[in-house]
Amino acid sequence: MLGGGPYGRHGFNANAGGYGGASYSSQSGGGGGAYMAPSYGAGQGGAGYGGSYPAPAGSGGYAGAQYGQQQGMETLQGGERNEEDKSKKGKKSLALQALNQNVLIWAGFFSVSLLVYSLLSGGDFSFLMTYGAMSRMFGFGILNVKTFKSQRASGVSIKTLQLYCLVFFFRLTSIIRHEGYLPYDKSGDWLYHVIEIMALVFTASALWGCMGPFKRTYQGDIDTFGEMNVPAGAGAVYLAVPVMVIAMFVHPNLNSDFLSDVAWTYAMYLESVAMIPQLYMFQKLSSGVVELLTAHFVAALGFGRVMEFCFWIYSYHELANSAGSRLPGYLALFSQFMQLVLMLDFFWYYYIAVRNATPLVLPSHTGMGIV
Repeated sequence: MLGGGPYGRHGFNANAGGYGGASYSSQSGGGGGAYMAPSYGAGQGGAGYGGSYPAPAGSGGYAGAQYGQQQGMETLQGGERNEEDKSKKGKKSLALQALNQNVLIWAGFFSVSLLVYSLLSGGDFSFLMTYGAMSRMFGFGILNVKTFKSQRASGVSIKTLQLYCLVFFFRLTSIIRHEGYLPYDKSGDWLYHVIEIMALVFTASALWGCMGPFKRTYQGDIDTFGEMNVPAGAGAVYLAVPVMVIAMFVHPNLNSDFLSDVAWTYAMYLESVAMIPQLYMFQKLSSGVVELLTAHFVAALGFGRVMEFCFWIYSYHELANSAGSRLPGYLALFSQFMQLVLMLDFFWYYYIAVRNATPLVLPSHTGMGIV
């Protein structure tokens, strides 16, 4: 009974080799058919269940996918780093070009200055007056390049330009008629006059550009110095009129002519305060960023003032009135010194901007006109 059963001892063929090749046979008592039990694949790693199936990829396939994805991410990140490096190199290249441009601008000015000094000064100390005038003309020349090349009047104070037009006009009415306030060297024969005339032309040209063809870019909403109880844009009157009164009462007498002496003194005093509207406008800039050519313009005017201040430190005693008082000389020194004090912060941030070839960025202050 046991020996004839379908799972009898004689119906099972053991395979010492393990799991491969074992077969089961069954016989139906009624004679039906035979049932072949499933055979297990050869060995422990073979195909299973009577069929041949490919071995599953297991963790190897997943790891391969992960590796491919990681390689893709690394390639993408590498591309982004390359683009970032190229961008940095591009910015450095632009900064270097701007720095080179700044150096060339000032190098050209100093080269011309040395040439004029060697040909016309004779080594006289009074050439500092001519040098200061050259720096002013240079500054307004830069402003014209900035205004007409970019066709924009942004960042420029019309009030400062108005005041400088008065400065050059009144100075010319004095030095053309008399020689009392001219440099002693050869530059005082004709060059000083030409420089002042060119400075007036450049200033009037920049003023025309800001009030005419490029008026739409003029930032009148922040050029608001002195606009109290006066028409819009007339705030400069609060500087021009009081300074005129002071010049009429306190002036030297080198020309021995009241109108000529007052005109020259008025130009001297007014120039000391003419930059205040421009500095006030810088303070009102929401971003605090000043275009570099505009900064060059202001710096050139400041440098010219430094040159004249150095001259008058040693020559102020000559600015005496008819009674022999040196008060006009003291007042001239004081006015120039105060202008340089107002521009002290500007000079520092201008130096940083030129050194780094970046736009000039000024901090915000509450003090009027101080940047």
